[in-house]
Amino acid sequence: MEQVKPEEKAPDHPQPGPDVTVTVDNIVKTVHRGHYTVAAFKQAVGVDPSKELDEIVNGEIKPLDDNGTLVIKGGEIFISHARSGGSS
Repeated sequence: MEQVKPEEKAPDHPQPGPDVTVTVDNIVKTVHRGHYTVAAFKQAVGVDPSKELDEIVNGEIKPLDDNGTLVIKGGEIFISHARSGGSS
């Protein structure tokens, strides 16, 4: 039976306060809670705009579109990586 690490669970309740912590590439970052476009969130946490950003939700990888939106409550986990695919 596979065990899910506690840090891989989505937060059940928002963290208190206007600033919250998220984890990006195993580094804890402090950001303002609230709504972001994915592109603005990447800038806020220092992710290279040319990279893709994925969110870990309940142990599953959820790809995020740069034009999509996020609601940050605190405790979220993200990973960035080089874009895959391309034209041939």
